[in-house]
Amino acid sequence: MDVTTPDQPTTTATPIDPAEASFDIVARQESTEAAVADLRSDLDRVKARIGRAARPALGTGDEAAPEVKGFVDGYLRRGATQEIKSITAGVPGDGGYAVPRQIDAAIARQLTEISPIRAIAQVVQTGSADYRKLVTLGGTASGWVSENAGRPETATPNFSEIAPPTGELYANPAASQAMLDDAGFDLESWLASEIGQEFARAEGAAFVNGSGVNQPRGFLAAPMTEEFDEDRPFGTLQYIASGDADGFGAEPDAMLIDLVHSLKAGHRQGASFVMNSATLAEVRKLKTANGAFLWQPGMVDGQPDRLLGYPVVEAEDMPDIAAGTCPIAFGNFRHGYLIAERSATQVLRDPFTNKPFVHFYATKRVGGQVLDSNAIKLLKIAV
Repeated sequence: MDVTTPDQPTTTATPIDPAEASFDIVARQESTEAAVADLRSDLDRVKARIGRAARPALGTGDEAAPEVKGFVDGYLRRGATQEIKSITAGVPGDGGYAVPRQIDAAIARQLTEISPIRAIAQVVQTGSADYRKLVTLGGTASGWVSENAGRPETATPNFSEIAPPTGELYANPAASQAMLDDAGFDLESWLASEIGQEFARAEGAAFVNGSGVNQPRGFLAAPMTEEFDEDRPFGTLQYIASGDADGFGAEPDAMLIDLVHSLKAGHRQGASFVMNSATLAEVRKLKTANGAFLWQPGMVDGQPDRLLGYPVVEAEDMPDIAAGTCPIAFGNFRHGYLIAERSATQVLRDPFTNKPFVHFYATKRVGGQVLDSNAIKLLKIAV
């Protein structure tokens, strides 16, 4: 049987010119060689960068941060005003020049490592010294109703205002001009370390015992009473008496348990003990009635030691064990204590007051106050 199919177009292969094919091969080879050259150039730049990173810095800081290099080399070392760089809102007319971002970050790290209260409290950055915060005293009231019943108005919560007292924290380290002229002297690290040490020492004491006059008001400077949370006024801390006029009493384990459970369950999530090293030495010797130590050392590297399951923070500004003192605090300091500070540290270079030394006058405004008086409890040495 014959089958007739419609005519279909015929495809004819175009012959490839050998000359054009050879030119195409050469072009691809040249493109490949160019790509390899680019890769080798990138590798050389990476090796050079690694080599520079392996060498010790000579005080000028990161090469990719020109504002830091100009500030350190131009202003801190030589006092040249044409090299001043500023990356914050601070201006020379405000009494100094804002520290470059990298140096200010280094100071903040020093403060966190040295000042223990700063590490566990609530810290807010402010644009001015006048910082205020509203706190609600109890939540909004509610009620139960049936499907068709009316909805009467509920009570409105009361508010209280928190305005942490602030003061100007300052440090005034000095360096000789010969040190500044030495290229091997790491001025940036030295300045951050000196300022950090001075700031941490001063603010650590103020956060615990500060009077509130031109400085933060410490939590031990707040009013104290034995009344429970529902009975005492806002801003007043509750203390638990030790049961002995000079020490911890006959049942120290029961005393510490009472201290822990005087704090509401919501605040106990994230709570910690705060005491100095002398008090800690006595606490580590305490035992329960069956002879077990109350102290639990950290089992993992980097994990804090614990007392009754809660971490212990050593703050040397806490008082020693003595009649009438509060050597131990327990609470959630992130809920209970507020630190308000201006974010920019300012530095003023003074080469004239004490020649041949150059002083670096650094200032920073810091405030602090008890935020929630229900979140911090105190142990008082009293009957």
